[in-house]
Order: sequence, then C-alpha cells, then structure tokens
Amino acid sequence: MTTLEILAESHTHSVSDHVHHFEMGSWLLILAYIVSVAGSVVGLACTRRSADAEVQRDRLRWLAMAAVAIGGVAIWLMHFIAMLGFAVPGSVIRYNLGWTFASAVLSIGATFLGLVVVGRTVNVPRLLVGGVIMGLAVNLMHYTGMWALQLQGEISYNKVYVGLSIAIAVVAATVALWFTLVLESLWLRFVAGLVMGVAVVGMHFTGMAAVSVEVDQSAPIPGGLEVFTFLFPVFVVGLLALAVPITAVLMAPDRGAIDLEAEADRLAVELANARRSEAAAIGSGIGATPQNGSARTAPSARASV
Repeated sequence: MTTLEILAESHTHSVSDHVHHFEMGSWLLILAYIVSVAGSVVGLACTRRSADAEVQRDRLRWLAMAAVAIGGVAIWLMHFIAMLGFAVPGSVIRYNLGWTFASAVLSIGATFLGLVVVGRTVNVPRLLVGGVIMGLAVNLMHYTGMWALQLQGEISYNKVYVGLSIAIAVVAATVALWFTLVLESLWLRFVAGLVMGVAVVGMHFTGMAAVSVEVDQSAPIPGGLEVFTFLFPVFVVGLLALAVPITAVLMAPDRGAIDLEAEADRLAVELANARRSEAAAIGSGIGATPQNGSARTAPSARASV
C-alpha cells in the first residue's frame, strides 16, 4: 500500500468507517498521476512557448492551450479518475452535472488567470502571486467537484487537512512555474511537470483524507450521473484536447533556432554589405587611375607639339 493510501485510509477509518478512497485498487492512483503529469508537461511547455511569443495574440493563444491542458486535464480529469475509487458503503454516489461542468470551467479559468499573472519573465512577486492563484485553482476545482458529489448522508471536512492540501498545491505550483520560466533544459521542464503532477495528486488525496461521511440510509437515492457515465467520453475528449497543444508545440519553431537563424541572416547581410563596399572601393580606384595618368602626360604632349 502506498503512502497516500495509508494516509487516506488511516484517517478515514479513524473518523468514519464509511469512506474508502481506493475501492478499485491503487492502479487508479498511478493512472491519475500519469494523466496529471501529461497535462502538466504539455501545459508548462505551452507556457514556455508563450514567454517566447512576440505578439500578444500568440501569447494568449499559447496560454489558453496551457490552461486547458493544466486546468482541464492535469487537474479536472485527474480528479474524476481518482474519484472512481471513492466509495461509501450503504450509499449510492451520483454527480450533479451542472456543478461538474462548473468545476471544469472554474479550473481552466483560474489556471489561465494564474498563467497570465506570471508573465513572460521571472519576476518574484508575479511568480508568487501566479503560483498562489494556480494552487488555489487546484483546490477550487477539487472542492467544487466535491460539491457536485451527492450521496445518502452528510459530508464533513477536517480543516487541518484542508489547509494542508491548499499549502501543498500552492508551493508545488509555484516551484513548477519557476522551473518552467527559468530552466532551459527540456528534461528539467519535464521535471517541472512531475512536480506539478505531485502538487495536483498530492493535494487531491490530502483533501480526500479530510473527508468523513455520516451515512443516512433512510435518505432517498440522489439524482445525477454515475461517474462512469461521463468519465469515459470526457477522458477521450481530454486526450483529444491534449493533441492540439502537443501538435502546436512540436510544429512551433524553437526559440534557440529562431535566434540562430536571425544571427545568421544578420551576418549574411553584413558580409554582403562589406563585399559591396570593397567592390565599390576597387572600382573607384580603377576609375581614378586614367584621370591621373592623363593629367601627368598632358604637358609632355604639349611640349612635343
């Protein structure tokens, strides 16, 4: 059993015997982390591309793709994959479609805002504010998604674990953004995606460790959708959503290659100008020789006459 499983299960059993977070096995934890890392890596790559964009419209386009990858896939889709393992014996679990959709919109929107605040260059105040916004975006999505959850009973939260989940998300999101803006190495940016994945998954299961449920079996079966009903099509849509920024990142020219090409063009222009100047100087010298020669021979010609 993993550390997160022990953390979640030990806490929930001490508070309530009615909550299980890994009903379908720990493989969901692995899948959730992989999805979160994939969305984070793609989103942070788009964030880096936005910093290199010269036109504001292009920069916002990159940030929009980054927000969809991070907010929509790394955060939102990861949450509901992990929630496949959430079970409450004695209660049916359903999800309110409106709140579920709202959680996705809030996650993407808050992520976009955080990325815009960070800016193109490393600025510590903006980086901290952007990291806080992105960390809160993770929490906002999580607890909005939990608000969409409907069951036969009452859900309560341990405030200490809620505060800890917020701190984990904010710190890790800030570190991931710093990695992305400062480090040039592709592998280190991948590490940033791993860190961001830890932030999202760690926040989720820490937040879930705060959950306890008081089951009321006399309550009516709640309305809404089962998580399997909407998760599979959403998973497919999420993968397709990642395909767009991945394609854009792969097709976009590298900033280093652009700089090298610009430098090569500049040197070529300077070389061409130097050759034209040299040719002009040589031509001027050739043209001046006959004139000087004519001036020197003119007296001799007059003398012979």
